[in-house]
Amino acid sequence: MQHLYRHKIIALLIAISVMQSLHAQRARELNLQYHDDKLYYFGIALGYNSSHYNITHSSNFINPTNEVQSFESLNTGRIHLGILANLQLTKHIDIRAYPLHLVFSEKRFQYKGFPGSSLQTNPEVLKTESIVMSFPIQVRLKSDRIGNFRFYAMGGYKYDYDLARNPSVNSYVNVLKQDQGIEAGIGCQFFFPYFILSPELKISNGLNNVYSKSQDNIPYPVAESIDQMKSRMIMFTLHFEGGGLGGKRRN
Repeated sequence: MQHLYRHKIIALLIAISVMQSLHAQRARELNLQYHDDKLYYFGIALGYNSSHYNITHSSNFINPTNEVQSFESLNTGRIHLGILANLQLTKHIDIRAYPLHLVFSEKRFQYKGFPGSSLQTNPEVLKTESIVMSFPIQVRLKSDRIGNFRFYAMGGYKYDYDLARNPSVNSYVNVLKQDQGIEAGIGCQFFFPYFILSPELKISNGLNNVYSKSQDNIPYPVAESIDQMKSRMIMFTLHFEGGGLGGKRRN
């Protein structure tokens, strides 16, 4: 038995050595080695987002006669997808835009009233669903390539337009259709023979107050308790970037 185990251990060590040798050989093979010489290229983006509104309460919320005990925005998740266009200014600086970028989102609000008020004391949920056409433009700072890997950080500006809202159960919060915001994130690039896979984590903060003062679908005490609402979103995105398209970048 000891002799058999010894042979198994030797075979396992040989297999590990062979795998390490193959991995090192692949790492030395530089995929898309002329990619950084391209002036521009395109790709697609697919991801998941989690969003809510940062709420600022009005002075009525702390009024002694106020009936609203709490009002908050809950985190909810949806998907987003788009087409990206990337301009490589240098080997380390890109300008990136999204000619088409759809963000599906749902915002949920929870409120409850004080005991004895006209509102329900159990938590009530309001909803607003939207399909946002987003137009981000970003600057991406890239590290040197380490074999077929690269790290990057990005930041930028976006303009959003809500194409549609789908109220649920006749109970929803009106928000303005237009918004703008700033974004920042980090990611990395994995170079494959024919494309680049770029996972990215990004934070997006809206700058505008999107709360509509016309609130016919929620209780009046709740509407009067809200002063401002600004969007907040965390996005995880997989970018599938073109490997060889685009003209040659001028050095």
